[in-house]
Amino acid sequence: MPRFIQSAVLAMSVALIAAACAPATQPSWTYSPGTTPAPGASQPAAGGGEALGSLDIVSIDLAFAPDKLEVDKAGRYEVKLKNDGAILHDLTFVTGEIAKAEAGQTASVVVDIPADGLTFICSVPGHADAGMTGSVTVKGSAAANPDDHGGPAATGDVEADPNAPAYALYDALAPKVLEGTVHDIDLYIQEKLMTVAKGFVQKVWTFGTTPTNGTVPGPVIRVKQGDTIRIHLKNPATSELPHSIDFHASQVAWNDEMTSINPGEEKLYEWKADYAGVWMYHCGTSPALHHIANGMFGMVIVEPIGGFEPVDTEIALVQSEWYLGPQGDITSLAKASAGAPAPDFVVFNGVANQYLDNPIEVATGGRVRIFVLDTGPSIDSSFHVVGTIFDTVIKEGFQLTPSNPGHYGSQAVDLSPAQGAIIELTMPEDGLYPIVTHAFNFVGRGALGLLKAGDGDPLN
Repeated sequence: MPRFIQSAVLAMSVALIAAACAPATQPSWTYSPGTTPAPGASQPAAGGGEALGSLDIVSIDLAFAPDKLEVDKAGRYEVKLKNDGAILHDLTFVTGEIAKAEAGQTASVVVDIPADGLTFICSVPGHADAGMTGSVTVKGSAAANPDDHGGPAATGDVEADPNAPAYALYDALAPKVLEGTVHDIDLYIQEKLMTVAKGFVQKVWTFGTTPTNGTVPGPVIRVKQGDTIRIHLKNPATSELPHSIDFHASQVAWNDEMTSINPGEEKLYEWKADYAGVWMYHCGTSPALHHIANGMFGMVIVEPIGGFEPVDTEIALVQSEWYLGPQGDITSLAKASAGAPAPDFVVFNGVANQYLDNPIEVATGGRVRIFVLDTGPSIDSSFHVVGTIFDTVIKEGFQLTPSNPGHYGSQAVDLSPAQGAIIELTMPEDGLYPIVTHAFNFVGRGALGLLKAGDGDPLN
């Protein structure tokens, strides 16, 4: 297949993913027949006067970069659209001005930015719903808050805080296997504030290897089959609640190592890694649903005897859900308890869209191994990487290998909460390969990332 066709197909795939999970509300302005400029054309504003400056916006499939701009004062500005995507895009302002650009073209429009700012969309059908929205604000005025990355930031009962701190990027690369056969690991509980998506802060409960480095998910623990693991669980006196831990890779009595410890207490949880696989660990203190929903979970990788074959890149991804409470407060147990769960965010490694903002770099043609775990607490995962086929899958002990007689492959791996898998694949050419759950209604709620092969451009 020619490269330009492959690029178009990938772009269309991303478009379909984002459009499928977008909010139902339609924009209130669209193209007017007979008034749309030709691709690449510029359209002046209705009035006159010199422009105060120029604003540059780049469109990709399917996003504007940047999608939020600020000017020093109200007035007339030239806005330039450079289309770096593979399909047609435009800038349509709510006041009617349009700049339209085919792939690889640049167009411009002159607009009057009022004191309260101006919003814009791409009015190609489906593109605004898929996330191509933005705003221009005037310094000192209230900022607009368009949706990011193809879907609503939340279900609507918690407002985004424009002053929320930036999120901390969770390293997606899998750690190396621990050396030796007996491992003493300090695991600290930390109750802390965390930005779980742009504009949303929750008071989460975490696991970490020091008193202050707790993360959601907790640290990935990677050992070998047959190893002995001695977890020294520590609940600092500064905690507000009792907590506990449950390793699904262990075989111990529930009313022994898994019992809760109060603030200021410690507990030894010793177990042997008898079975290989990708396993969940989590706090089991009642209500366990809330302790998991508020961040207390992580991944254990147990390598089989002899280990894994070397690959170029190893990635660890944990899918989970956020049921938002008020800003700066704990997550909502009432939301998490609903019989038909409707999380505000479904995320990979704790933060919505973090690997869309920061693509994970891989080698073109190189072997990639992904350790993936669905920790829920309630939503299934249909894990899929657009543009690839999984040639190796080990799901809960069942294996698909490249040497299978029918040369079968896998397009998605279905995981219920507390199930894990090991997946291997290859990026066939330079480009971007979206990571999603194929339950499209959750892609727009944060379950979207990118693998970036080479420079990310299939045409170079």
